[in-house]
Amino acid sequence: GAKFVHMVYCFARYVMIEDMKKLSVGTDIPFAEAIKWRPKDMYIAKARHRVAYNKLLQILQRQDFIIQEYEERAQ
Repeated sequence: GAKFVHMVYCFARYVMIEDMKKLSVGTDIPFAEAIKWRPKDMYIAKARHRVAYNKLLQILQRQDFIIQEYEERAQ
């Protein structure tokens, strides 16, 4: 359900951030600082988050629908 999708989204975000931190060690790319940066306009940041979250939810729902269709046709 929605709680599971939210948990997967949070986990994927955490993994991505940790990976970016690991890859930025020893380079001149300040990923770690950029991740901690908070935008001045939180309304826009929250709107972008909602758009990304809804897009992820749509992708997961479409994938689930396709898997169910394949399972029905396989029987």
